[in-house]
Amino acid sequence: MSHEPIIPTLASHGHLALDRAELVTWGERLGRAASPPLVVTISGDLGAGKTTLVQAICRGYGVTEDVTSPTFALVHRYAAPLSPVYHLDLYRLESPSELTNLGWDEILVDDALVLIEWPDRAGDEIPHLHVPISLQHLPDDPSRRLLYAGGHV
Repeated sequence: MSHEPIIPTLASHGHLALDRAELVTWGERLGRAASPPLVVTISGDLGAGKTTLVQAICRGYGVTEDVTSPTFALVHRYAAPLSPVYHLDLYRLESPSELTNLGWDEILVDDALVLIEWPDRAGDEIPHLHVPISLQHLPDDPSRRLLYAGGHV
């Protein structure tokens, strides 16, 4: 099963340079197009906009409560009309073996939208079928982010 059709226009053909407002709009469109079960991984440096993008995806998906970074809790669960949403921030994970303590297996079998920041910390535990998104700072324009979505990033 491929989720390419949910990637908003142009991003699946390379990359987009977006300011914060454009990133939010793009994320909301992705959220509106998403259908569970779906795993989306979001990688990028600190301050690249990962949590901002997650908040926008959640808003587009129908989450009405405040979406905050689960940096210390590692997992937040939100209610939405179509399914639950799990927001994982794996930055503080020491090794993929710690995923068991987060209820990883249960999260992945739930009919849910799963948004994962710092997916590299999960090693090979990320499902093969997922939508990868990468955000990078633009060195010559600090107000914009380079976004890669879909395919291999």
